[in-house]
Amino acid sequence: MKFTKTIAVIAIASLAFVSCKKEEDKSLSLIKAQAEKEAPKEHKAIAAENVQTASFEIEGMTCAMGCAKTIEKELSNLEGVEKAAVDFDKKTATVTFDKTVQNQENLTKVVQETGDGKTYKVLNFKS
Repeated sequence: MKFTKTIAVIAIASLAFVSCKKEEDKSLSLIKAQAEKEAPKEHKAIAAENVQTASFEIEGMTCAMGCAKTIEKELSNLEGVEKAAVDFDKKTATVTFDKTVQNQENLTKVVQETGDGKTYKVLNFKS
């Protein structure tokens, strides 16, 4: 009887040890994935003749931290975008980008898709 209890305790302990290790590994991989997603993207240098700056109004933003910062982050992470700034108070965005990589349609699409496709509207696009 004592032998059976010993085997059962060892089995339960090893099972707990193995399952905890797997949970820890999952947590670490989720943390790493989140950190990679949030890390600022390195931007390639843009040739001077291809640099273009656009400004436009964004209608539908309701907060500085949620709306404006999210849109700014999405624009900044686009390939070919050197810098993006969204001003919640003025409801405007200014984007410096490589005109051979990005265009008005792409920038507008990214802003509108940041919400549900209906929340944000891009108006008065000026290059």
